[in-house]
Amino acid sequence: MNTLKTTCLMALLTVLLVLVGGAIGGRGGMAMAFLLAGGMNFFSYWFSDKIVLSMYGAQPIEEHNDPRFYGIVRRLATRAGLPMPKVYIIQDDSPNAFATGRNPEHAAVAATTGIMRLLNDEELAGVMAHELGHVRNRDILVSTLAATFAGAITYLAHMAQWGAMFGGGRSDDNEGGSGLFGTLFMAILAPIAAMLVQMAISRSREFGADAAGAQISGNPLSLARALQKLEMGSRQIPMDANAATAHMFIVNPLTGGGLMSLFSTHPPIPERVHRLEDISRTHDY
Repeated sequence: MNTLKTTCLMALLTVLLVLVGGAIGGRGGMAMAFLLAGGMNFFSYWFSDKIVLSMYGAQPIEEHNDPRFYGIVRRLATRAGLPMPKVYIIQDDSPNAFATGRNPEHAAVAATTGIMRLLNDEELAGVMAHELGHVRNRDILVSTLAATFAGAITYLAHMAQWGAMFGGGRSDDNEGGSGLFGTLFMAILAPIAAMLVQMAISRSREFGADAAGAQISGNPLSLARALQKLEMGSRQIPMDANAATAHMFIVNPLTGGGLMSLFSTHPPIPERVHRLEDISRTHDY
C-alpha cells in the first residue's frame, strides 16, 4: 500500500512539473522542465549524501572509535542482509539520526551524540534498524527524487510568475487577462501542492521504515520507546537543521504544530507508536 501511494504521489509531482513547464512555454517549457528535473536528479543521485554529511559535520568512525554504536549497526546490517554501511557521528546534543546514500551498496548512517546519550542499547538498535529499513526500501532515493521534483517545480513556478507579470508566458494563451491570471494562479498554487505531495511521500516512507525497523531489530516496542524519548528530547534541545533535509531524520528536527502539521515531513509520533504496538501484538519476531 505504501508503494502504491508513493507511486501515485510521484506521478502527481510529474504532472505538476509538466503543467508548470507548459505554463512557461508550452511544449518547449515542458521539455525544459524535464531537462531541469533530470539534471537536478542526476546531481542529487551522485552527490546528495556527501552534501548532507558535510552540512552537519558528520565524522566517519570505525569500530575502535565507538564499539557500542558500530557494533549495533553491524549486527543489524547482517540481520537485514545488507552491506555494512559507513557509520558517522554528529557532534550535536539534539537527539536524532538519519541514513543517506544512493543505494544499499553506498549507504551511510549517522547519529548525533545526543541520541547515544539518551537511548539505551535496545532503543538505539531500534532507531538504527529504522534507518537500515530506509536503506533496504531505497527510501533515500525516493525521498531525494521527490524533494528534487518539488524544488524544480518551485523554481519553474517562480519563472512563470515573473514571465506572466512581465508579459511572457505561453504564446497560445487566450488574449486578455485570462491567460495571465491562469498562469499566475498555477505558479502560486503549484509549489504549495508540490510541497504537500513531497511531505506526504516522506510520511508514507516513515511508516514503512518503522515497520521494516521493527522486523530488523525484532523488537517493535524498543523503537516505539525510542520515538517517544526522541520526541521529548528534540523539543528540549532543538537542532539547527536545514528544512530541505528535515525529511531525512528519524524525528522531525523542526518544530511546529497546528496548521504546520500539514507541512510536516513526519507522521505524528503517537500514530507511529500506535502502529508499532499493533505490530508487536500481531507479529512474533
